[in-house]
Amino acid sequence: MCRNIKPLFNYDPPVTDDEIYASALQYVRKVSGFRKPSNLNSKPFETAVGDIARITKTLIGALQTEAPPRDRDAEIRKAAAGAERRFSRI
Repeated sequence: MCRNIKPLFNYDPPVTDDEIYASALQYVRKVSGFRKPSNLNSKPFETAVGDIARITKTLIGALQTEAPPRDRDAEIRKAAAGAERRFSRI
């Protein structure tokens, strides 16, 4: 699947609507094969993004866990450290 779609559930602070929309957009781009659809396809493209964002928000709101929330800043630092290890030039 698309590497740019990140887990959105169980974060502190909670996910924002903008982050949900961005993930929905990435998903629709991947599935459709369009980064920017033509005028002919823009309406169904945007409808799909909106529908997926709405469903994702519903899903995240319904999920439950007993695990403590993940710290968003710590996750960002871990991802940056992993990228540094993968892409550093020695």
